[in-house]
Amino acid sequence: MDNERLLDAEELESDNFEASIRPQSLKEYVGQEEITSNLKVFIEAAKIRKESLDHVLLYGPPGLGKTTLAHIIANELGVNIKTASGPSIEKSGDLAAILSTLEPGDVLFIDEIHRMPRYIEEILYPAMEDFELDLVLNSDGKSRNIKIDLPPFTLVGATTRAGDITSPLRDRFGIVSKLSYYSEDELEKIVMRTSRVLEMPISSDAARLIAQRCRKTPRIANRLFKRVRDFALVYGYESINYDLASDSLKRLHVDEYGLDNIDIEYLNSLITKFNGGPVGVETIATSIGEEPSTLEDVVEPFLLQEGFIKRTQRGRVACEKSYEHLKINHYNTLF
Repeated sequence: MDNERLLDAEELESDNFEASIRPQSLKEYVGQEEITSNLKVFIEAAKIRKESLDHVLLYGPPGLGKTTLAHIIANELGVNIKTASGPSIEKSGDLAAILSTLEPGDVLFIDEIHRMPRYIEEILYPAMEDFELDLVLNSDGKSRNIKIDLPPFTLVGATTRAGDITSPLRDRFGIVSKLSYYSEDELEKIVMRTSRVLEMPISSDAARLIAQRCRKTPRIANRLFKRVRDFALVYGYESINYDLASDSLKRLHVDEYGLDNIDIEYLNSLITKFNGGPVGVETIATSIGEEPSTLEDVVEPFLLQEGFIKRTQRGRVACEKSYEHLKINHYNTLF
């Protein structure tokens, strides 16, 4: 599988342009209205009390704006943000180095917080609760405890797997918010905003087309816009119209449901090779030359959510929607 799969909601190397188009305030942020309206209240209350904001846990599928919200929280509070990822904090010294650079009220953003080692998590507990860091130092065969006072700060944790976060860590977050998939109207607004920021005009119907094919995910919408913009620039268009967007998406193998070649290959194999299932994901993976983990983490979530497949105790099963989309007669596959 290509490492730079266009419709993968996880952040890719080519997504470094995201920072340049990221909204800077809650007012600019499109979607997640319940979360943003509540955050506005919590941030204002913290500023009135002149205290740091309670720790915030953001969870939900990749590409929905957790990192963007973390930066906006820092902007709205008027403080700096330090960023880290769970897997990169391997030693207590790594955590101490990050925490010791924080100023009063700063935001520490830890992405993929569910992948943080458990012993690091335990060191983080007193830092979150009491703004203290308790470390055990070993030298010359002797160990000693040192306690470091920390300034009040706000930890913003982000995860795609809330179920993998331990209860003790989760309980230390005062604000817990789940991000949901976006509507077509919201995604169209995001595409229109991106077109303005990147100075490539797009018609509303072309923006709507991208919104319909981006798997309800802003990151993918922006990525598709960027690719369509490439076609516009090379072929001399000063703006993106519907026909250009439609032709570009066709050439990118993104169909009307937002499925690409990998998705279609998966569904075809499930239906034509295994009579629509039930069949194990390992068997499907072998049949199309993919890793089972890739199918489970990247391909299947959207197919499940959109009703193309379902998981059963015996394996994956193709739903009627898959037969209709691939124009395969369900009855014929039974015999």
